[in-house]
Parts: sequence; structure tokens; C-alpha cells
Amino acid sequence: MAARQPGDVLFEITYQGNVARCSAIDVATNTEVSIVAPATYSRFTLQQNALRKLNRALEAKGQGGR
Repeated sequence: MAARQPGDVLFEITYQGNVARCSAIDVATNTEVSIVAPATYSRFTLQQNALRKLNRALEAKGQGGR
């Protein structure tokens, strides 16, 4: 397994009924954000929206976006 690099992001997607929850975790800072969206959204769309929210959270903390 390769070593984690700064800027690596882990995603977790869970489904419950007609709702999907996608969490994005920045490995370097252990910052985690989550979004809730319709389960019909594609995996790509869920991840992109969670990544945008993570970038906003990191910028608000003064740690820059990914």
C-alpha cells in the first residue's frame, strides 16, 4: 500500500432508503465533512459535492483547499 500524501481525501458513502450520505475526510488534517443527497445521485456527484464542502471547511480553518 502506498503512503498517504498530503491532500489525500477518503470518501465514505452510505445509503438509507432514498437518501445517500457522503463523508469526505482530509487525511492530513483529519477534517471531516458530510453531505446528504438523494440516493439517485451518482457516486461521482456525491464525491464532488463533498469535496467542495471539504475545501470550504479547510479554507475556513486557514489550511487551504485540496
